Amino acid sequence: MKTIKLVTMLSALLLSPLTLADDAADALQLAVKHHNRSAENAARDQYRHPVETLAFFDVKPDSTVVEISPGGGWYTEILAPLLAAHGTYYAAHFPAETDSDYYKRNRAAFAEKLASDPVYNRVQLTEFAPGNSSAIAPAGSADVVLTFRNLHNWYNSGGNDGMVAIFKDFYKALKPGGVLGVVEHRLPADKASGDWVKTGYFPQQLAIELAQKAGFVLEDSSEINANPKDTADYPGGVWTLPPVLRLKEQDRTKYLAIGESDRMTLKFRKPAKTE
Repeated sequence: MKTIKLVTMLSALLLSPLTLADDAADALQLAVKHHNRSAENAARDQYRHPVETLAFFDVKPDSTVVEISPGGGWYTEILAPLLAAHGTYYAAHFPAETDSDYYKRNRAAFAEKLASDPVYNRVQLTEFAPGNSSAIAPAGSADVVLTFRNLHNWYNSGGNDGMVAIFKDFYKALKPGGVLGVVEHRLPADKASGDWVKTGYFPQQLAIELAQKAGFVLEDSSEINANPKDTADYPGGVWTLPPVLRLKEQDRTKYLAIGESDRMTLKFRKPAKTE
C-alpha cells in the first residue's frame, strides 16, 4: 500500500507541479523543469536565465502575461505551465492575415506546437500588429508584457517613431502599475555612433528613451543576461554567435566559447496613476 501511495503522490507532482508550489520562486523552478521543454531549449538556460529573468519582471503564477513575438516558443514552454492553473498567457504572434510567407510559416509552426501538448490548452494565441494594440490583448488587462530580442527588428522597420508607437501599444495593454520587461542584444556604448542598425544589437540608452516617450518609467535594470565576452563586432552581426552560428564551421569553436550575446534586461513600469 505504501508503494501505491508513493506512486500516486509522484504522479500528482508530475501532472500538476505548479499547484503544489509554495510560492512564485518554486513555481518558476518547476515550470523550467516541466516535461514539455525540449532538451535543446533547456540547454540554453545558461545564457537566458529564465528563472531569474521572469522573477525580475515580477511574473507570478497568477499573472496575466503577454509575450510579444514568441517565435518558436522558447519562453512559451515555460510560461504556459507556469500560468496554466491561475494565470493568463497571451502569445502575440505574427498576424494571421498576412502576405508574408515567413510570417505564415512561423505562425503555423507555433500553432502546431500549441496543439502538441495539453499544457498549452489555455494559451491564447493573439497577434502583434504594430498600431493595433487591441490585437495583442484587451486594453488594461496585462500585469506584464514581455519582449525578448525583438527591438532591432522593429527599429529596422519603423525607426524611432515606429518604436514609440509599438511601446504605446504595450502601454495600452498593461494595467496601471504593470510591467514591461525587455531583453535585447546590447550594443556597446562606444559603437552607438557607427553603422549598427543591421548588426542585431541595440543601444540600451536608446531603448530606454523610446520607452519613456511612450509613457513608461524605467524602474530597474539587471545584468542577469550580460556576457562580457561578447564584443559585438562580428562579420555576421549578432547571428555570428550561437545559437544561429551564421558562419557555420568558420571559427565555430571561437564563437561557441564566447556564448550567446550580451543582453540588456530592462524593467519598465506603467505609472499606477496616469494623467
